Amino acid sequence: MVSSMNRWVGKVAVVTGASAGIGAAVAQKLVEEGLQVAGLARRSERVQELAKQLKGAKGKLHAVRADMTREEDVLQAFQWVSDHLGPVHILVNNAGVIHQTSLVEGDTEKWRKVFDTNVLGLCVATREAVKAMRAHDVDGHIVHVNSVAGHKVPAFPGINVYPASKHAVTALTETLRQELNQIGAKIKITSVSPGSVATEIANHFVLDEKLIESFKDMPILKAEDVAESILYVLSTPPHVQVHELIIKPVGEKD
Repeated sequence: MVSSMNRWVGKVAVVTGASAGIGAAVAQKLVEEGLQVAGLARRSERVQELAKQLKGAKGKLHAVRADMTREEDVLQAFQWVSDHLGPVHILVNNAGVIHQTSLVEGDTEKWRKVFDTNVLGLCVATREAVKAMRAHDVDGHIVHVNSVAGHKVPAFPGINVYPASKHAVTALTETLRQELNQIGAKIKITSVSPGSVATEIANHFVLDEKLIESFKDMPILKAEDVAESILYVLSTPPHVQVHELIIKPVGEKD
């Protein structure tokens, strides 16, 4: 099997949650591979700053403001992409949040934000991407940035509904594969599930000193490592579908 990103050169990719972490790393690598990338984020100014840094690259990054918990934002973002860049060929559903609370004394609003972003936002973006791909007869590729927490609940304080939201992503990946087969679409779907990654999502936790100390020697992935794995699945031939890719740092225990 020969891996190549050549067939995507000049095509349009949408990356959600592109302002930092994995989303920013994916957006950068796709631009360097020659794609026109729409980076969706609430903090679109950060995407604009990254776009400036990538000036002169093979492709181009376009900042599009969108709150993934607001359906109208997502619809407007995809309409902008259609009007200004063309049909979507790749969607990377990266936007995700985690809020520290609990199930036994939980904050309902925090639960809602997690599901609205990690599940419903992903579903709306997926629907719009598939709609655009089918309208333009595009054999595209959708990538869900999942988590190892989408396969096994980690013993981590305060994680509450986050694993449930990622288990939903695992199920949605298979459901979409079955639906695409049923309608005869050649659109590919992949779930990429990283282990521990150094990203801003950890800032949502208030950790005590002992817990912080215990993390210092833990193996951890960089956002760029996950971005490289996403480029790998995108570079597979049209007849090859990587349904699930789990990527962990060497030495991760769970």
